[in-house]
Amino acid sequence: MGRLFGTDGVRGVANTELSALLALKLGSASAFVLRQKHEGAKMLIGRDPRISGDILESAMASGICALGVDVFLAGIVPTPAVAFLAREMRADAGIVISASHNPMRDNGIKFFAGDGYKLADEIEEEIEQHVFAYDKLPYPEGEGVGRMYRAHDDLILSYHKHLLNVAEHRLDGMKVVLDCANGAVSDVAPWLFNELGASVTVINASPDGVNINDKCGSLYPQALQELVRSQRAQIGMAFDGDGDRAILVDENGCVVDGDHVMAICALHLARQNRLPHNGVVATVMSNIGLEIALARENISLIRTQVGDRYVSDEMRRTGITIGGEKSGHVIFSDHSTTGDGMVTALEVLNVMLETNKPLSDLASQMEEFPQVLVNVRVRDKDGWETIPEITDSINTAKKRLEGRGRVFVRASGTEKLIRVMAEGPDQSELDEIAAEIASVIRQRLG
Repeated sequence: MGRLFGTDGVRGVANTELSALLALKLGSASAFVLRQKHEGAKMLIGRDPRISGDILESAMASGICALGVDVFLAGIVPTPAVAFLAREMRADAGIVISASHNPMRDNGIKFFAGDGYKLADEIEEEIEQHVFAYDKLPYPEGEGVGRMYRAHDDLILSYHKHLLNVAEHRLDGMKVVLDCANGAVSDVAPWLFNELGASVTVINASPDGVNINDKCGSLYPQALQELVRSQRAQIGMAFDGDGDRAILVDENGCVVDGDHVMAICALHLARQNRLPHNGVVATVMSNIGLEIALARENISLIRTQVGDRYVSDEMRRTGITIGGEKSGHVIFSDHSTTGDGMVTALEVLNVMLETNKPLSDLASQMEEFPQVLVNVRVRDKDGWETIPEITDSINTAKKRLEGRGRVFVRASGTEKLIRVMAEGPDQSELDEIAAEIASVIRQRLG
């Protein structure tokens, strides 16, 4: 079998690729690997509302209990709540059953260690090895098996209080519009912003198990944009199915993505000498406009490979407190160990209220540069970076755009494709540069 874990846990079509049996095995294998060497080992499970969550939650919990570890079921809660609560209750691990922004038929299982951070590659590999040899795990008998418990309401409320503490100002008199994606924030997000005094309009907050992310949420902000304009709201927020990201909409109905959020918050903190190490962490896919906006105020941008876990790892290594992805998955490590769409929105609202500026003005501090992406189908993607003609064409393009843009070329992780990306101020120049590199790749590997 191939590798189970991708960049964000185990994903697949629920009940076929991601079956109850696989969830059972993952439960047992993760309990074996993640439990600490002490009495009273326990793990926490939370999930989004999609219909397959019942099946996978039951199977995961059974697999964990079969290894002698207790399970606490938090029910439908956002992904960042699981990370927060795992630390709060001193669990050995937190598990989220969700496929995030993906369609309802998909589902996924992702893990947090007891400290609230996502697992390292080597730990995932160890779990995977035991999945494939689950019949050899040491299953206890009699009173040695684990128990299942429902998480106490007080525990869940501690996450709600945590969100309130992130807000540095009341929102009285402010109009906000929420698109909850019929997902895991459908209860908590309206409660939060009402509690802070805002005038709240809510759409897509009636999950029925099958309507999660269905033409709504962070991937489909169009209805939110129209509503913000018609309601004359100051801000709109579109969450995804598990609530770990948010795409914002300004008062004019324009989208404000994760790159703009990082620019807004980092620039504000740097001007107050409150940005540790004067740095931000983002992935290779963040727009060069972010890098340029930050550089104007001597803020460095460190790039990582795609995946919020790699952003988080680099933030921990460097001590930088803001990092994230263009998709709206932003980590504010002063408050969270992972992305939290509601924290993201609250941090931007803090800046709006402290500067007394509308979101459109704050977002205009970063200019988004044109981007061209060309996918070149190849017969073999291995070793492409060692072919002189290809590397020469890439280096020539980089010199041509030096100081004005960038070129990034990588192999697809799942298909026989080489992806060529170019960014800069001139769309026609980017088209030409990307086409030249793609042509050389086709000549050698097409």
